[in-house]
Amino acid sequence: MLITVAIIEDLDEVREGLENFISNDPEFAVIKAFSNAEEALALLPELQPDIVIMDINLPGMNGIKCIELVKEKCSHTQFMMFTVYENDEKVFDALKAGASGYLLKKTSPAKIIEALRELFDGGSPMSSNIARKLVTNYYTKETTASVSSLLLSPRENEILQWLSKGLLYKEIAEKLSIATGTVRQHIHKMYDKLHVQNRTEAINKTMEK
Repeated sequence: MLITVAIIEDLDEVREGLENFISNDPEFAVIKAFSNAEEALALLPELQPDIVIMDINLPGMNGIKCIELVKEKCSHTQFMMFTVYENDEKVFDALKAGASGYLLKKTSPAKIIEALRELFDGGSPMSSNIARKLVTNYYTKETTASVSSLLLSPRENEILQWLSKGLLYKEIAEKLSIATGTVRQHIHKMYDKLHVQNRTEAINKTMEK
């Protein structure tokens, strides 16, 4: 089963580069690439891709507004922001709009592919400094310990800490010397215990007061 991807990026070289290396992976099929949000907004509900890679700074409507408008019409689509912006306001606006992942454009092609797999599997991949911004804004040691220590196993707590640092499933597996599939199983159990759907919600849930 191919994972279908749509790309919204106004810079030709970036859009074409993404399309080329993603299409070269046998797990993925790029079904459409757009240069603006308006065209994407009109066609995404018909295409229903598994994943949309979305730039923020687009001519006309920006990527965050596009997600807000199209999210309900593409209920099974996962949105990945792909941008140069790493300030707090842009990050939180994108996540609030419905993005489940946030990668900076300096991310390597290999990590982009791994992040797309993680996103499709229900994760919420982010560049490490973006994940740290979330932790910086919401982190409270006492509340993290009080919630997560009651709900999660030591291994799940350990994996949650790596998730909060922005590591991908494969990277966590290497850190813990376990299989990527085992990491995925732990994370799914963790999400079930916390009643969340992705990394961002897990981090926020364990930091609630």
